[in-house]
Amino acid sequence: MAYEAIPDFGKGLCAMNQDELLARLNGIEWNDFECKRAQRGVPEDAYKTVSAFANTAGGWLVFGVSEANGQLEVTGVAEPDKVQNDFLAVLRGGQKLNRVIAVDAHRFEIDGKHVFAFHVPELSRSEKPVYLKGDPRQSYIRRAAGDEQVTQSELERFLRDAAQDRYDGVALTDIPVDQCFDETTVRWYQEQFARRNPEHVEITDPIAFLLNWNFVVEQGGKTLPTRAGVLLFGTGRYVRQVLPRPVLDYQRIDTSFDNWSADQRWHDRYVFEENIFQTWQGLVARYMRIAEHPFSLDPATLRRNDDPPDYVAFREAAINLLIHQDYGDHGRKASIKLFTDRTVFWNPGDAFATEAELLDPTEKEVRNPAIVKAFRRIGLSDQAGTGIRAIFRNWHELGRTPPRLNNDKARKEFELELINQPLVTDAMRRFRETLGATLTPEQADALALALTLPQDEPLTLTAIRSLGISTTQQARAVADHLVLQQLLDKLSDTQYQVRQEIRQRFAREAEVQGGDQVGTKSGPSRVAGEVTGEVTGEVTGEVRRLLAVISGEMRRREIQEVLGLKHEDHFREAYLLPALALGAVEMTQPDKPRSSKQRYRLTEHGKALRNGDDE
Repeated sequence: MAYEAIPDFGKGLCAMNQDELLARLNGIEWNDFECKRAQRGVPEDAYKTVSAFANTAGGWLVFGVSEANGQLEVTGVAEPDKVQNDFLAVLRGGQKLNRVIAVDAHRFEIDGKHVFAFHVPELSRSEKPVYLKGDPRQSYIRRAAGDEQVTQSELERFLRDAAQDRYDGVALTDIPVDQCFDETTVRWYQEQFARRNPEHVEITDPIAFLLNWNFVVEQGGKTLPTRAGVLLFGTGRYVRQVLPRPVLDYQRIDTSFDNWSADQRWHDRYVFEENIFQTWQGLVARYMRIAEHPFSLDPATLRRNDDPPDYVAFREAAINLLIHQDYGDHGRKASIKLFTDRTVFWNPGDAFATEAELLDPTEKEVRNPAIVKAFRRIGLSDQAGTGIRAIFRNWHELGRTPPRLNNDKARKEFELELINQPLVTDAMRRFRETLGATLTPEQADALALALTLPQDEPLTLTAIRSLGISTTQQARAVADHLVLQQLLDKLSDTQYQVRQEIRQRFAREAEVQGGDQVGTKSGPSRVAGEVTGEVTGEVTGEVRRLLAVISGEMRRREIQEVLGLKHEDHFREAYLLPALALGAVEMTQPDKPRSSKQRYRLTEHGKALRNGDDE
């Protein structure tokens, strides 16, 4: 989860003011931002960008800006009326592009030069793909800062998703209805259904039951199974005939995510090729073997409760993977990878909603409506539109870092990470006490989340909502209060960033306190007095030795070896921490004090101390 790493200028409102445009021009072209010179006419490749934005996640197309030496420069549109009218006429004509595209247009005058910004919206599932010259193969998608023509496989994914007859509801004429169903699975489902829905008249005959719920249909005097029916209830032979790749690849990897590489072997693996309900049952059995099982009694009913604390999140994430994947994609398989510090769920098939919409308690359009309804009828998934919210709510109740979502509409894939790390660590609590600001729990959590993000990744309102905050308005109020407290800077209407001095203070104190992890070996430390944001302390002989050996950016172990020190604790306490507290040395990744990629380098103050210019 990736949270959004680029400014989001009023998506939905489609508003961009001149200051925001200039801010974007000071950077580089992004995934949702493309500039064209367009002085006297519309460049032909502008329509490829329109196709790419409409097929992916929308974006801004700007005319009157060109690139020079890696920088964006306002050059202006020399014939503004002609360029704007020609462009809008083509978009409304439905000839060059197969769809009429309704863009939101903005006109600016910057230093006397005319600039246009057009917001191209993402089109709905049924309207994609948008292509050029009547040829679906001339469909484009947006990746990074470029427009890429779709491959045949990518085009097929678009066409599958756009089909009026949903893929899972299609009747299969070449599979015998009296042989394709696994009787044990059907009986199990009937029992779950009867228990959950006692008001329904019980239908004991398996085929009649499946016919009643459209997993079997009657066409042309024949009784035929649907694709959803076979995928959910079929025997292995017929499941594999409909889906010639596994339903799910489950892997347990007994190391942390950052320390793992794809060429390393897993420690437990099972490739599920059974029907979806058998896959679910087998997956739960494996999860229960390794999950935490606390014991408690409900005080009202005195019934035993030993569900794992993260069961709701795991259940909803796993079911989300099973019910929403693209079963027509035979080249990619869903996977669950369990690391020691997180679980990663990956699916072929993107969510049709945006990441912000996934947090709203409303029903969403889904890829496999028949499969989704089958799970909900027996209570195996939260009510429509609330599954992702349930995951975030459960994770927040456990005090953990919010899950990360990556809904990649270009690659048509969906990834969810459940990160098993506390959001608010001991070091974070101690740091908060030094701020002198009164914060509500929601505001404190938002600040903690902002401090865990990479330095170049802003805090979005959507990310704040992932902390259990219901609405965008409430999230904005939380962020604006942190701005008033001078803890965050406001980047745009939807994005914020930790003030640099706050981030640096936290990085120094996290290192001084023994790292931003609970239960570290060293425990709390004190060096050269209490560090509370002011650089204090003496330039000891150990610090001078340290400054003398640092060259460029060095690992901790490298510095220690050059100094000839064997004991890490002594090196940290006597050398590294005092130098950090003095501001003579800095981390290359201050937002991740314990990163495996961490390096240390001299600051300007440190260089002056080493050279004897700052006694």
